[in-house]
Order: sequence, then structure tokens, then C-alpha cells
Amino acid sequence: MKNQIEQNDVVIKSWADLCERVYEESWQEDIMRFRSNYAFRGLSNKNYRLITSFERICGNLTRLEYHLLRNFRKYARLDDVDISDSHWQWMTLAQHHGLPTRLLDWTYSPFVAMHYATCETNRYDEDGVIWKVDFVKTNRLLPEPLSSVLSEENANAFTVGMLERVLPDVRSFDNLSIDVLVAFFEPPSIDARIVNQFALFSFMSSPIASMEDWLLKHPALFRRIIIPKELKWEIRDKLDQANITERMLFPGLDGLASWLRRHYQPRS
Repeated sequence: MKNQIEQNDVVIKSWADLCERVYEESWQEDIMRFRSNYAFRGLSNKNYRLITSFERICGNLTRLEYHLLRNFRKYARLDDVDISDSHWQWMTLAQHHGLPTRLLDWTYSPFVAMHYATCETNRYDEDGVIWKVDFVKTNRLLPEPLSSVLSEENANAFTVGMLERVLPDVRSFDNLSIDVLVAFFEPPSIDARIVNQFALFSFMSSPIASMEDWLLKHPALFRRIIIPKELKWEIRDKLDQANITERMLFPGLDGLASWLRRHYQPRS
């Protein structure tokens, strides 16, 4: 499978090359604007898998998904949250606070993805990677009633409200097809972190389904941009200059401390 994935790899040669690659295919002729249809995910090691926190922690114990979310809703203090009783909003909130879920984090911003590919300085001896997936085409592969919602809203990605209209919970999504499905949705702006990271989530019709396996069946929908380890310091420094840092992406004292710790770390 690794060799099959690598067929979609592009190895960048410079900062300028990286900027060109992330914006490839973003010109929209009908509106005469640059608007990318890709979701981006940056990883510090090109060999890291596209794996959800649920699969990483819970393995193939699918029954645990229900119990995790049920108990999260049960014990969450009402004064800590301000959301409706929507299954989708609770799953988003749970993912945001570190509960293992089937959701996978993406971003509309290629520069946020660059940050995640270069923020771990202890990984600077390894090539990084940015996955880019065409979420517009991915969502258009979905069956009814999801396809109708996108058409009615003239939208390219789902919102939580759109999902709530046709799917009361994630189990109803699982039952739409015997084939594995993938969808992308925009989380509600529950805090500044989601807003600043220009967040997007993907989810599949099984908590243990493999995104990589699914993408291999649809190779036209994805690319991998490989960041050679020799370029990581330059890219990191230029992202810092552009204010793409932990201080901005994780507002608060924790993000500030993370940024300062990395920013003042000697290169040696």
C-alpha cells in the first residue's frame, strides 16, 4: 500500500515550490478567483498514517465509540458547554477536547498544514508531508439524502446544521450504504482555536475504516506533498515570520508557551 500511495507523491524543491504546489488546481474559471477545493493535513513524518484517534487508541473495538460519547455527554458540566443536544455537535466537541472519535482533523489553509508538518523540531531528521484531498469531489460521491442537501444549499462542504437535517446520529450515516463512505464537514465555531485553524473534519461510515484504503480506491482525489527534512528549518522560519505559529493557532497561555519554547530553541 505504501508504494501505491507514493505514486501520488510530489517532492518539493524549495519554499517557492511548496507554495506553488499547495495552490495547484485552485483557479476557478467560473468565478475568476483562486478557491481551492482541497482539504489539507500536515504531518511531521511522511510515514505517519492517516489514522483517527479512535483507531489509534481503541483499535477495532467499534462498540467503544458509543460508550465514549455517551459518557462524555453524561459527565460534561453544562456550564462548560454551550451546544444543542445534537449528536454531531457533541462529537465535534469531544474531538476538540481530545476524546477518541472517528473524526479526522483537516484545514482549509495550506499554511496551517505546513505548520503541523514542521512544528515538531525533534522530527527535523525526517521528511514531512502534507496530504491534500479534494473534499468537493469526495462529498459529491455521497448518496441520498446527503447529496440533495449539498445541492439545495449550493454548498461544497457540510455544516453540522446540514447533517442534523438528514442524519440524527452517526449510526444513520453508517446505514446509508454497504460501501464505505467519506464526508467532510465544517465544525461549529465553538472557540477561537477552531476558527484560527480554519478547521475541517472528515468522517467515515465506520469508526475503524481506513482513510488511506479508501483514497487508494480513488487516487484522483488526493496528492501528497513531501517536505524534505533539509527544507524544514527554512519553511518553519518563514511560517514564523508570517505569524503562522502556536500563539495564533492555539490562543491562550499554552499556545503562547509552546510558540516561545520552539521559537527560541537553538538550531543545533
